Amino acid sequence: MTVSSICVKGIIFCLHSITLMFYQACMTFFLLRNTQEVKVKNPWHRPFVIFLAAFIAVGIITMVAISVVQNKPLHQKYKYGIVLDAGSSHTSVFIYEWPAEKENNTGMVRQKHTCNVKGKGISSYSANPQGAGASLQECMEEAKQKIPAHRHLETPVYLGATAGMRLLRMENEEASDKVLNSVAHSLKRYPFSYQGARIISGQEEGAFGWITVNYLSENLKKPTGTLGALDLGGASTQITFVPQQNIESNDNSIDFRLYGNDYHLYTHSFLCYGKDQALKLSMGKKLESTPKVDETDSIELRDPCFHPGYNFTRTVPNVFNTPCMKEVKLPKEKVFHVGLGNWSQCQQSIRKVLNTSYCPYSRCSFNGVFQPSVYGKFGAFSAFFFVMDFLNLTSDALASTKQRLATYCSTPWKKIVENYPQIKEKYLSEYCFSATYILTLLEDGYNFTSNNWKDIRFIKKIGDSDAGWTLGYMLNLTNMIPAEAPDTPLMPYGGYVSFMILVSLLILLLLVYLYFRRSTRTVQKDII
Repeated sequence: MTVSSICVKGIIFCLHSITLMFYQACMTFFLLRNTQEVKVKNPWHRPFVIFLAAFIAVGIITMVAISVVQNKPLHQKYKYGIVLDAGSSHTSVFIYEWPAEKENNTGMVRQKHTCNVKGKGISSYSANPQGAGASLQECMEEAKQKIPAHRHLETPVYLGATAGMRLLRMENEEASDKVLNSVAHSLKRYPFSYQGARIISGQEEGAFGWITVNYLSENLKKPTGTLGALDLGGASTQITFVPQQNIESNDNSIDFRLYGNDYHLYTHSFLCYGKDQALKLSMGKKLESTPKVDETDSIELRDPCFHPGYNFTRTVPNVFNTPCMKEVKLPKEKVFHVGLGNWSQCQQSIRKVLNTSYCPYSRCSFNGVFQPSVYGKFGAFSAFFFVMDFLNLTSDALASTKQRLATYCSTPWKKIVENYPQIKEKYLSEYCFSATYILTLLEDGYNFTSNNWKDIRFIKKIGDSDAGWTLGYMLNLTNMIPAEAPDTPLMPYGGYVSFMILVSLLILLLLVYLYFRRSTRTVQKDII
């Protein structure tokens, strides 16, 4: 049953009640007159006057009914938008919807559907650019089915490529252009409004992630504060929040005016410090210091960040095939990767990846980058959530998180495989490193402590929508969030309806009072 039908039924009930009240009032008066056995001539008893009173009552009720129903749409109409998140490890297609009648109200946009593209990210198609565009077809066909056909032509499509494509552009700009042209050609084939495919900057990725989590949390129209954003991908990591001190580096500052409020944000993106690239950096540093032990064609890498009993043979180019690392020449072509399962040694090796020894500002995070003291609550999403959620470490205190992680890392590899047979071994083998890297990044890199660790909330979704940069990106490009606060009516809609009903009842009660007062005075006069 719709709100409109409920309101109409309520109005009918009120009309029936008021009519009954008039009938009972008239009957009471006639009974009184019969008891007194008085015959009077009263102009209020004339049919014309009674008809006029009934007409006024019906008019008032009709006015209230119109005011209730006119603002209730009979059928909700929606608009749609599509954003493709072309990350370093995979691509996801997000479909958003919002009521067409209320485009500029906060909290109205929600995620309707998401589709994960099969295969790796588009940056992995550098040697086969046409494959990047072809990989999107299945999810885009899904989008055609999920969005009503009559909305296709007006539905905008955006593709934003992140750190994987930033690295490819650093390494081979021509190849990155070919990949972007391939995905653009593929997206233009669909009956949507293509709005471009581009590589977004790390600052944009951090800022749009901040907009997303605060839009979904409905913080942008509240004076109570905002939520900081912590994002971790495969190739980069971002931190964005409203600081309580001056930002000493212009490169880390960005300003927004949203709903009439000014926000002066600190944001920074660390390219090459996503979990996948950080693993390569960590392994590379270990390989550089590993002595040559024999004359075989492989070098042994004893790694405390992998479970005891784990062993895997890698090629040297597979470890160093990234522009994040300087070219290293090793005498061997293969790496025999052996796990030790020692969490404390693992953390020490990861700390070597984060250079905290140099800071040209009053305070820094790492690698000489300015960062004010972290302040307020934070939402940690993307790989922050997926890794910590898998290990069930999203709600523990910092000390207990370290203890449980140390126990997990020391668990024999054979037992880990038996406990999680449904997880691919590549991903399963890296959870010890990834979780240790997350703790080290947050504690040693971003300077969280045991005191404010509870201020970090690991999140995947807020409501029905994923936390991430894509929603903020679309809201920005479509101007869905106005700079100024929208005008508000003098009173809320419910208050207006209540006011109209109250006024109507007071008018009716006044008519009844005048009716009885005049009738009683006439009766008394005739008796005298």
